[in-house]
Amino acid sequence: MDDIIAIGLDVAYIDQFIPHFASRFSLKDLGSLSYFLGVEIMPTTHGLFIGQHNYITNLLECMGMLDTKPAITPLVVTQTLSANSGFPLEVPKDFRAAVGSLL
Repeated sequence: MDDIIAIGLDVAYIDQFIPHFASRFSLKDLGSLSYFLGVEIMPTTHGLFIGQHNYITNLLECMGMLDTKPAITPLVVTQTLSANSGFPLEVPKDFRAAVGSLL
């Protein structure tokens, strides 16, 4: 399954494009875009606002970090890390899942 988003300033052109595209390919029009691949899309008077608030909130909830206090920089940037730095993780796959989700 492939997804496509048709956007533009000329609504009449888009209204002509979608039926033409549907005549050549199997198409299901889901209407106005609001959420796509973890990204929220909200129309404003100045254009589209794109954000990931829900995605990040769900990620924090899954990682048990929803009540964690925010930090500007969560790690000292001048610190040198080594294999012996810090403490071993109880479940390393959780860390890998969190990093993968952020990518």
